[in-house]
Amino acid sequence: MTKDPLYIGIDVSKAQLDVAVRPGKQCWQVSCTEEGTGKLISQLTDLRPTLLVLEASGGLEIPLVASLAAASLPVVVVNPRQVRDFARATGTLAKTDAIDAQVLAHFAEAVHPAQRPLPGAEAKALSALVSRRRQLMSILVAEKNRLGTALPSVRPRIQAHIAWLEQDLKELDDDLDHTLRQSPVWREKEDLLRSVPGVGRNLAFTLLAYLPELGTLDRRQIAALVGVAPFNRDSGTLRGKRTVWGGRSCIRAALYMSALVASRHNPAIQAFYARLLAAGKPKKVALTACMRKLLVILNAMLKHHVPWHPPVPQLIGPCS
Repeated sequence: MTKDPLYIGIDVSKAQLDVAVRPGKQCWQVSCTEEGTGKLISQLTDLRPTLLVLEASGGLEIPLVASLAAASLPVVVVNPRQVRDFARATGTLAKTDAIDAQVLAHFAEAVHPAQRPLPGAEAKALSALVSRRRQLMSILVAEKNRLGTALPSVRPRIQAHIAWLEQDLKELDDDLDHTLRQSPVWREKEDLLRSVPGVGRNLAFTLLAYLPELGTLDRRQIAALVGVAPFNRDSGTLRGKRTVWGGRSCIRAALYMSALVASRHNPAIQAFYARLLAAGKPKKVALTACMRKLLVILNAMLKHHVPWHPPVPQLIGPCS
């Protein structure tokens, strides 16, 4: 006898976990502790759900997701904005932890979000290092901006802090290299990524840490996942501008800088960028298209395990 599908939403807060089940109206709470998590996993294992859905909660969900995955439960972490849009579309405007859990369960039942591969221990370590590197870079830029307008009495202190940050950044980059070298597979991936003109350490590290799906999806799926796929804004006879939104912002930020460099130094991206500008596309639109093209190239390279090959230049005019 086939078991009916069961969809569960879990809302995570610092103090407690709110759980909701669909179909039906079963709801309960457990404390957000090791004991509470263990009790919840035991309950969920007995229920054998079709899908568990949580939303990204600034890192609060990570220990629970790791425990659920370790227990071989089908867990998916989704974008909070997507869930909030779904709640509004279904007429759920109130917001409490219990209601959020019910919305997540309804979202799981209606949308069936695809399960993505979770990063392993190496990916989590790399993710923490990349996140810290981004924080250091932000602080460093702010301090350098302050230095330009600082009074002589505080300039030495700011300069000393900048020197310390730069040294810490160098040591962090060394740690990133060391972390990658621990895994031959990851080393191969980094080498493949960095073989592309315009792809530097920052983009390679960011993709490896925050996009474990790279090389496993098709070009449309990977572009939509990162948030560089244009979405229609049409209604009736009105044709609105195509826009990109959602996805993983930290990847888009790193991809933007690489696409900017690639538009000048990568033959394939450079020609693509020039062709879009010649067709009358605004520079921002053309550069976004370059981001998507670069991402698609990198995705195909990892999927087929082939390094970068520059395009063959086309001959102009008759052969002599």
